[in-house]
Amino acid sequence: MVKRVSHIAVAVPNVDEAAKFYEEKLGLKLVGREDIAGSKVTVGFIPVGETRIELVQPAATDSPITKFLETRGPGLQHICFEVDDVAAELKRLEAAGVRLIDKVPHPGAHGTMVGFIHPSATGGVLVELSQEMRNDQ
Repeated sequence: MVKRVSHIAVAVPNVDEAAKFYEEKLGLKLVGREDIAGSKVTVGFIPVGETRIELVQPAATDSPITKFLETRGPGLQHICFEVDDVAAELKRLEAAGVRLIDKVPHPGAHGTMVGFIHPSATGGVLVELSQEMRNDQ
């Protein structure tokens, strides 16, 4: 079950350069960054209420974000919904015939577990499901 919008991801060539607009023009603040080796990206975080803008920069030439930037340029890359149990949601969606990118969750930013729904199933929008992991999980 979807709990909230966790973040909106924007593909950018450079997190620091992209953050300048949000800081200088909108008064928001880049509060951190994280390298996600498994996804070959560096992510910068800009909180906006309970949601974040995540600036996603490729960390390798074979990063999916590198290809995204080459074909589409900078811009909206995906929207992420927080769920209680990402593995259960992926199983439920697969059983319902929804096309998935990930059938099994994998580590995401902030110590989360994540899985992606294919854009062909969502009207063209890449959707990420994210589960916050507690110490006892």
